[in-house]
Amino acid sequence: MPDASRSAEGAGARAVLIPDRPEEGGGPPAALRADPTVGFVDPLEALRAELAAIRGVDMGLLEEESVWVYYPWRRTAVRLLGPRGYRAVRLDRNRNKITQGEQDSFATVKIAVVGLSVGHAIAHTLALEGLCGELRLCDFDTIELSNLNRIPATVLDLGVNKAIAAARRIAEMDPYLTVRVFTEGLNQANLADVLDGLDLVIEECDSLDMKLAVREAARARRIPVVMETSDRGLLDVERFDLEPERALFHGLLGETGARELEGLSTRDKVPHVLAILEPAQLSPRMAASMAEIDYTLSTWPQLGGDVTLGAATVAAVTRRLLRGEPVASGRARVDLDDVVGALATPSRPASAEETTVPAVAAGGRLPEDPVEAIVLAATLAPSGGNAQPWRFCLRDGAIDFAIEEGRTSAMDVEFRGSYVALGAALFNARVVASERGLLGPWRLEPEGREGFLATLEVSGGRDPELEALAAAVWSRRTNRGVDRRRPLDSKLVGDLGAAVAQEGGRLRVIDDPVRLGEIGELLGESDRMRYLDPKLHAEMISELRWPGEDMELGLDVRTLDLDKTDLAKLAVAGRADVMGRLASWDGGRALGETTRDRVSAGSGVLVVTIEGQGPTDYLLGGMALERAWLTAERWGVGLQPVSPVFIYACDHVDFARLVGGDAAPRLRALSDQFRALVGLEARERLVLVLRLTHAPPPEARSQRLPLEAVMRRAG
Repeated sequence: MPDASRSAEGAGARAVLIPDRPEEGGGPPAALRADPTVGFVDPLEALRAELAAIRGVDMGLLEEESVWVYYPWRRTAVRLLGPRGYRAVRLDRNRNKITQGEQDSFATVKIAVVGLSVGHAIAHTLALEGLCGELRLCDFDTIELSNLNRIPATVLDLGVNKAIAAARRIAEMDPYLTVRVFTEGLNQANLADVLDGLDLVIEECDSLDMKLAVREAARARRIPVVMETSDRGLLDVERFDLEPERALFHGLLGETGARELEGLSTRDKVPHVLAILEPAQLSPRMAASMAEIDYTLSTWPQLGGDVTLGAATVAAVTRRLLRGEPVASGRARVDLDDVVGALATPSRPASAEETTVPAVAAGGRLPEDPVEAIVLAATLAPSGGNAQPWRFCLRDGAIDFAIEEGRTSAMDVEFRGSYVALGAALFNARVVASERGLLGPWRLEPEGREGFLATLEVSGGRDPELEALAAAVWSRRTNRGVDRRRPLDSKLVGDLGAAVAQEGGRLRVIDDPVRLGEIGELLGESDRMRYLDPKLHAEMISELRWPGEDMELGLDVRTLDLDKTDLAKLAVAGRADVMGRLASWDGGRALGETTRDRVSAGSGVLVVTIEGQGPTDYLLGGMALERAWLTAERWGVGLQPVSPVFIYACDHVDFARLVGGDAAPRLRALSDQFRALVGLEARERLVLVLRLTHAPPPEARSQRLPLEAVMRRAG
């Protein structure tokens, strides 16, 4: 804690810090207490309540010793939190535009501001954002009435040194920030004292020779210099820390040095000033005003808004410099007149609510050709991201099934998800073939010709159990609706288990609220990892289709059952730069919120598994999945895939392929936790994880590619 007895350059610029130790007789001295002209303000309890309400705060800060802060120029003492707690509350709203780690790092930074007319706003903004731990303010001048168009001071500050006025304002905002004032301004005598140990110099003085002297000294010490000139938001950055031989002012003054400008008249300085300002780049009003100086104007004009904008741009540069982000030497103009002059009406995309919802997945009428109708039914099977990773070949008396390897994703490890989708397509084809009296034998051919993995013969057979599911083939869709938990019918659970077993799979049904909560947390974390991994995120967002886009592949956002708020969040979550920032913070818990909440509060989760991990195993798993889904459809129960990133990962190579080596152990741990929660045996492999819901069936259904895009005839 700063010592209350310390004094700084410039009397009356620093608040007095008095430890609050009533048990030791601490707090304001008796003489101060007895002075009737001194006021006392005690907001400590309210400040402690604010501190306690901060998310993620170290609760140990509540035990930090409080402090009385006495402001001599106000004749007032205020009881405040200690420095760490005060900083935590005051800068809390900076997060995460400035992370906690960055804020702690910035607290070690030392910055000088030379010239406190324009520099007042800059110094105050740097202090507001907590961009430094020490400020050095230099100005010999005092505040005059004509300064109050751009210096945020009051008539009570008239005649006060500009550096002291700025220091007082900062002290009333943050009494713990170290501020040194140099009321003699910057000169050759104190140049070393001001600049030594600095991380950054912000130069805003009026003296042309001192502008050069500051740069010469900063260059010798390898300190970057930033200057903001308020006309057209002119910003200069000189990275002497990276370029110790760089010419001053970007070489605009040639070889001119500070000593050559000493003692020059105002008239003789004009060519040098104009060389720096680039006359052709001045705003018309500023250029015209220059011609009026010494006639109708005493000096150049400056506006408070332009000065405030300059403070914001200097703060932006400072943040980037301190973070080590790229900042080149050079010049830029942040011209608000140009920006305001280019205002345009933003285009408003059609919202999901305003666009017709597609209720039919594959178009209108069924094909007259019964075999084509069977293929159409096959295309209505579910697939990850509605990728439709299949192709079909019609030949005399048979339909061949193959995967389309070009329609895959990173989560589709070794095409295992594609095999599941193709198995579901084969099951649909069997159902409708039976309904048409054309059901023949089917077989799986992992080493089949031309990549075909399965064949369904089209002949004169029927299967009453399959035919009972025919209507469900045409009506089945993903139901992402939200409902309240209700007990599962034991007969429903039995029918679903029997359906999966009939095709060679195994079903786990979880409906215990505690386990659902644990599974929801795991699946939510899996979603978070998917959002934060650049490759998985890009693929996930590429699957989404917004109104007006081609809907034949991918997921129509209108099928996601999201309200306006969640749709708006989805638009933000689609940004790779936002996800990259969250990943760098190890943040983003909200990214898994939808899945976590819906699973935790739902009626149950279904886990379909198979034994083995070859193509045939996953094809059988797809048929088991689809039989269960169509059975659920007949019961009027909705299903939604909520499969985790690790669903088709079987070994460490698969996990590393999914998320890279660094994140692979975390993903593997999630997989192990999930398997343990569900009670899977070592040989079991996941086919799909689904959330069960009793919500009404949705109107929307993802569309499908036309038959001609996925089907051909042999020969």
